Amino acid sequence: MNPPSAVELEVRRIRELVQERRFAEALGAVDALLVAAPENRDVLYQRALSQRLLGDIPAALATLAGLEQLHPRFSRLYQERGHCYVALKQAPQAIDAFLRGVHINPALPASWSMLEALFRMTRQAENAADAAAHVATLRSLPPEVVTATALFSDGELAESENLIRAFLLEHGHHVEAMRLLARIGIERDVLDDAQLLLEAVLDLTPDYRAARFDYAQVLIKRHMHQAAREQTEKLLADDPSNRNYRTLHALTCVGLGLHERAIELYRGLLSGSTQPADLHLSIAHSLKTMGHREEAIAEYRAAAAARSGYGDAYWSLANLKTYQFEDGELQQMRAAESAASTSVVDRYHLCFALGKALEDRLQYEKSFEYYARGNALKRAESHYRPEVLELNTRLQIEVCTPGLFARNQDSGVRAPDPIFIVGLPRSGSTLIEQILASHSAVEGTHELAVLPRIVADLKGREPELDNPRYPAVLARMSPADYRRLGEQYLTDTAVYRTGKARFIDKMPNNFRHVALIHLMLPNAKIIDARREPLACCFGNLKQLFAQGQEFAYSVEDIARYYRTYLELMRHWDAVLPGRVLRVRHEDVVNDLEGNVRRLLDYCELEFEPACVEFYKTERSVRTASSEQVRQPIYREGLEQWRHYEPWLGPLREALGNALTRYRD
Repeated sequence: MNPPSAVELEVRRIRELVQERRFAEALGAVDALLVAAPENRDVLYQRALSQRLLGDIPAALATLAGLEQLHPRFSRLYQERGHCYVALKQAPQAIDAFLRGVHINPALPASWSMLEALFRMTRQAENAADAAAHVATLRSLPPEVVTATALFSDGELAESENLIRAFLLEHGHHVEAMRLLARIGIERDVLDDAQLLLEAVLDLTPDYRAARFDYAQVLIKRHMHQAAREQTEKLLADDPSNRNYRTLHALTCVGLGLHERAIELYRGLLSGSTQPADLHLSIAHSLKTMGHREEAIAEYRAAAAARSGYGDAYWSLANLKTYQFEDGELQQMRAAESAASTSVVDRYHLCFALGKALEDRLQYEKSFEYYARGNALKRAESHYRPEVLELNTRLQIEVCTPGLFARNQDSGVRAPDPIFIVGLPRSGSTLIEQILASHSAVEGTHELAVLPRIVADLKGREPELDNPRYPAVLARMSPADYRRLGEQYLTDTAVYRTGKARFIDKMPNNFRHVALIHLMLPNAKIIDARREPLACCFGNLKQLFAQGQEFAYSVEDIARYYRTYLELMRHWDAVLPGRVLRVRHEDVVNDLEGNVRRLLDYCELEFEPACVEFYKTERSVRTASSEQVRQPIYREGLEQWRHYEPWLGPLREALGNALTRYRD
């Protein structure tokens, strides 16, 4: 653990001054510290606290207003605001402030106690009883659990985890502590640990709905949608009117591709909703996936109208790729993007939307500025480390040798069902998927997370970034192990199929796992969708992904990723010759029928004219190219990146010899 910084040490000293009731001295120390840390959350909080305790309520409220601009999810600022309004004898404002605090952080005993008193004073008996119940619940819990929950709610994950782990070591199984540790795991994206913890909690307390709700959320995050749906059905059986349960149930339907049912559920939630914008957005996403473009546009517009500056709604319109923004919408986006009150998340969504809007208006220089700004904002909040992927590539090359494949030549499941389409996003993979899914024997699913989940299990818990278990573990596994994994893959993907002989798994990042695919499923087909590097990389830099693909938000990162992709695919060609079919996007555009026949021959499928007329096929498409693949091919799309060529020098330089090597 890192030693405390000078600012942290001074904040500790200021807290001690407040505890000793030396408020003026504490305020002086805070003001001096603000010179070095003007936006520090704890410093500003101590300033407001000291100002209130000195009786300067207006100054305290002003400090809290500034703190809210910087840290709107900090629960204790609302608790402190509530105390200020109590001092001013303004009960309604105090109630509102305390409620905002406990909404973020339910483990605020002082806020619940004040709410109980305020509700009784204002003769709100039912609300007072509810607040009293929360006070009683918090008093019944060990202080360590309450404190750790408060720390977690305010985003102090490391402190919360240290405290709750120490408590569990001393006290053993405690369902609230175990659930909290699972929630910390969810925030840290350690989902397998969170799943195990919540399963243990539910074994001990099967009727604990909050834990079951958390469990369903974990299953959704792990793309285990059928299992998640079973959990939401149990929750709804107990409380069918619960809006959170209904919303989560709709999300499981989306994950299973049941979009008509999801839309029905979301529309049912609109009545009485206090946050209709998110519901309109979810409805629109499902309509877009189903190909109902005009209805989707109406819902995206409804989402934008329901919440001012809703970046995701505007970006979703832009992400249709075929939508043209009106002048009024462009003005609204520009105003929201430049507003000081706009959140970072809304801002980068708006930047990408403005980049696309101005690209459509041929204002390429200004468009590029917005794309660059959006990427910078998105990259700043990312923890992506290109070195991790590059190490994985080197290890794949070392481990996955001809000897490995020779030793396991009888491994895996021989079923020919899966067709994997791999490569980079924005490489033409959705077009290939649409062509193949237009065949009567082929099921188009979506970017399935089943193989990445198998890889995550092989990596194990708490993987060492510098000495990972995967891919080294591949050399220690037996043919029977690979057969088991192949069976697991086919079992877990069955829920996405409707009975056709073949199905497509279009998760692009699976190019890193070609060896595992071959060993698990030796008769599966693997197609490498490849696109000219400048077009592909800039296409990624223009794209704001819903999740993952963290390599796509800087010139250096995307260039390194593309070069690593070429290096690994060249290795697969060497050790598994002929195993992967390479399909260049430019070739498909220039000779559609010839490449359709080539694809079908590789997949051992009879030629069907529908594959050439792929744009007539009605099916759900989830990716950013969903609208584009519902139109005939047009060659102009190949050269769109050239409009930005004056600003792509750094990308060209970073790609280096990949500009020619991609043709190998």
